[in-house]
Amino acid sequence: MSEIIIARRTPAIAVVTINRPARRNACNLAAWRDLAGAFTDLAGDRAVRLVILTGAAGHFCAGADISEFSAIRADSAAGAAYEHVVDACYDAIAALPQPSIAAVSGSCVGGGCALAMSCDFRVARGDARFGIPAAKLGAVYTIRECNQLLSLVGLANAKRILYSGSLIDAAEAARIGLVDQQVEGDPVDAAIAFAEAMVANAPLSIAGAKRVLQSIATGTLEQAGFIRNRRGNVTILDTEGLEEVSCECYRLIREQEKTLLG
Repeated sequence: MSEIIIARRTPAIAVVTINRPARRNACNLAAWRDLAGAFTDLAGDRAVRLVILTGAAGHFCAGADISEFSAIRADSAAGAAYEHVVDACYDAIAALPQPSIAAVSGSCVGGGCALAMSCDFRVARGDARFGIPAAKLGAVYTIRECNQLLSLVGLANAKRILYSGSLIDAAEAARIGLVDQQVEGDPVDAAIAFAEAMVANAPLSIAGAKRVLQSIATGTLEQAGFIRNRRGNVTILDTEGLEEVSCECYRLIREQEKTLLG
C-alpha cells in the first residue's frame, strides 16, 4: 500500500499527504516514486485547480529516509539512480500546471525543504522548523536545490542556511522569504484560504503564467518553446494548447461583459 495519500477537500482541491509518521515523513525510495506519480496524475486532471502537499501527524517531511541508504545506495551507480528518482519527484511537483502549496508543520528538513521549495508557495504553522543540514553530513546541496533556495531567500540568507546547517523557525523563514505565510491552526485549511482567489481564476491562464515565469527564472525560455523579440517581449513557439487558452479567455471576457451590462 502506498504511503502517499491523495484526498479531495473539494472536487477542485487535492491534498497530497506523505504518510510515514514513524519516520517524521522522511521519504524512502518508494515514497519518492509514488509522490512523483501522484503529482504527474494530478497534472492531467482538469477538475483539479489546486494541489496542497503536506505531511501526516504534525510533520511535513524530514527529508530522505537514511535508514535504507546502506541497501539502496551501496555504490556510486546505485546512488546516482536514487538521486535520479528524487530529482524526478521534484520535477513532477515543479511541472504541475495548477498552483501548488506546501502546507508545513513540524520538520521540514533537507529533502523535505526541497519538496516545499518545489511548490509554488509555502504556508507554515508556527511550530514548523526549516533546515538543510548538508554541511553537517559532509554533503553538497545540488545546483538545482541551491538555485531554488537562492531565488527565494537571496544570497546572504542562502549562505547562512547552507553554511550553518541550522534550523530556523517559521517566523524567521517568513521574514527571509522562504515561507509565504505563517499561520496558526491547520496549515492545510490556511493553504486553501491562501489560494481562494487562484482557484476561482482561469486555470489555463495560470498554467501559462506559471510556465513563462518558471522559464524566465531558470533561463530556459527557448527550451520551453518561447523566444524573445528585440523589444524583450515573449513569443510562444510551441502552439500546443493556445487555441484552448484563447477560447477560455474569450469565454471569460463574455462573462465579464454580461455581468457589467446586466
